[in-house]
Amino acid sequence: MAKVFMWFLGVIFVLSKLVDSYEFEEFFFNKTEGVFLESVYEAAAAGGPTPLMVGLTLIHGAGARGAVCLDGTLPGYHIHRGYGSGANSWLVQLEGGGWCNNIRSCVYRKKTRRGSSNYMEKQIPFTGILSNKAEENPDFYNWNRVKVRYCDGASFTGDSQNKAAQLQFRGKRIYEAAMNELMSKGMRYAKQALLSGCSAGGLASIIHCDDFRNLLPHSTKVKCLSDAGLFMDAVDVSGGRSLRNFFGGVVKLQGLHKTLPRTCTNHLDATSCFFPENLINNIKTPLFLLNAAYDSWQLQESLAPRGADPHGVWHDCTLNNERCSPSQIHFLQGFRIHMLNTIKRFAAARQNGLFINSCFAHCQSERQDTWFSDNSPMINNKPIALAVGDWYFDRSGMKAIDCAYPCDRTCHNLVFR
Repeated sequence: MAKVFMWFLGVIFVLSKLVDSYEFEEFFFNKTEGVFLESVYEAAAAGGPTPLMVGLTLIHGAGARGAVCLDGTLPGYHIHRGYGSGANSWLVQLEGGGWCNNIRSCVYRKKTRRGSSNYMEKQIPFTGILSNKAEENPDFYNWNRVKVRYCDGASFTGDSQNKAAQLQFRGKRIYEAAMNELMSKGMRYAKQALLSGCSAGGLASIIHCDDFRNLLPHSTKVKCLSDAGLFMDAVDVSGGRSLRNFFGGVVKLQGLHKTLPRTCTNHLDATSCFFPENLINNIKTPLFLLNAAYDSWQLQESLAPRGADPHGVWHDCTLNNERCSPSQIHFLQGFRIHMLNTIKRFAAARQNGLFINSCFAHCQSERQDTWFSDNSPMINNKPIALAVGDWYFDRSGMKAIDCAYPCDRTCHNLVFR
């Protein structure tokens, strides 16, 4: 099984070189999901626990509200009900999966699960923070756990359309329709709630954090978690700003200047307001940032994408951190310092939490091996699941920042072939 998945990763990598650079996000997430699925199936093949599979539910009332995917199909979510002490607690995870930044890439995307519920898996594994087993997810295993599918291409933020291309940019409406649906299914009675998300979903959990708080009764304990959502407005290896240029296309295409938080757009341009570093200090709701200091996605697609590295000098380094030269590691240390400087004010707020480990990883709350396992990543002997739990339940303050690479030997670094 492992060999089959390694072959699959190799095919995906070759294909990624054959498409235009603006389609990079779909292929990167295919690669990272390949690594994730490989870990799931390897565990099962080795006699490990079989993951809980949860079915897709479409939001049938969403169409009337114009809350539809890129291709006009209904949005959806997966839910596994809580029980016992967690019956009135809710964890809502916003799915990630990159963005599309122009008409062509969005038209391509609407023929995938990232743009149409027609292509979404009918069942998905609930692992990591979504697991229903106490030994895998000690604090949230018996909560109502929900994964909201991502099919709008702009982190659940847009509210416009392109009639000529038959594209619906309705992420904001999808988010609202999903929340309304969950409220009708009992979330309005929640005693505790956590909005989470990974990658593009981690950005969405930041953007919608205060909205989520305002949706629920004042008596409800509400916090937010962003996993791998701290996308930096960083300089790439050529001296340009690849991610800013890409985000600029997303913002312009979907007209996000109309929907991004006014607390940011009233003094900064809309593209700047799609970067979390310009949002986190204005969020009133307690927020936890879980991020790898050498985030694999940002290394491959922001710092050293093909357009900034035409001769492939960074190619091997982006696939395997052990192949990085001393000068490349020095550049990446500068990226880490930029990240830490960016979050200083955020970290000073008592209500907020941090887990910034010095790993080459991306989305560590969804994978069982990185969330909570016998050898999961740790800072100061504390794994991610316990760090998040301690912060959420106020058992202790949690501001964990790792020493610089290569000191952390607990990392599960992503390696691509």
